[in-house]
Amino acid sequence: MAKKISYRTRRIIAVLIAIGVFCTYLILNPNSYEYEALLDPNLKKPEEISLKAEQTKADSTKAINVLESLAVQEKNTSEKYYRKLFYDSWGIDEHGCNTRELILNRDLKNTVVNGCKVQSGTLNDPYTGKTIEFTRGQESSAAVQIDHVVALSNAWATGAYRLDADTRYELSQDPLNLLAVEGQANQDKSDGAADTWLPSNEAFRCQYVARQISVKYKYHLWVTPSEKFAMLKVLALCPDEPTRGLEQGT
Repeated sequence: MAKKISYRTRRIIAVLIAIGVFCTYLILNPNSYEYEALLDPNLKKPEEISLKAEQTKADSTKAINVLESLAVQEKNTSEKYYRKLFYDSWGIDEHGCNTRELILNRDLKNTVVNGCKVQSGTLNDPYTGKTIEFTRGQESSAAVQIDHVVALSNAWATGAYRLDADTRYELSQDPLNLLAVEGQANQDKSDGAADTWLPSNEAFRCQYVARQISVKYKYHLWVTPSEKFAMLKVLALCPDEPTRGLEQGT
């Protein structure tokens, strides 16, 4: 006759099975919160971190100090991004000129303008350091493109999904977040943030990162840990680099 297993023994077996299941979960999910919590008992739960994704007031307009005021959090990928969540087409000002033409007129030198449209001009491309002669035309206009310094998909995943439609539209049209650049450099950058793409023109990297920080601060966006690390690495070479467009506390 088989010996009956005691209640205490059954409980011990059940606990051992549960521990085994949990250990198997940790092995298969090494990046899970539970696994990291074993290594760091003070680790905040993801839901606790998200509640703290708010910037503090910057105490200066030095980019490195403003960066320290930004919240740090991984991207939110649960909200699907579409460009139309920001804008369908370039905005039109009171004179009937669209945003693209305004930025071309701002960033190009020796421009020839017909009405609102920039027909030609010279771009000292900040991203590559090249000099580009711009001529409007079906095959030539793409040589100079307008880049969103903080890519809209990055903005969306780092807090813009929480903004209302009007504010998202403002972000997409804000001259602070727009630069005329070489078309190929704009394509190479794509949706990249500072941790995946920086201008090949190293002399412009401090200004570039400072402008990204300015945009993120102005629109209450956060930075990811790797994004912040990349920004700090750049700003270590220019700790006094100022922000852009925040002089009035915007």
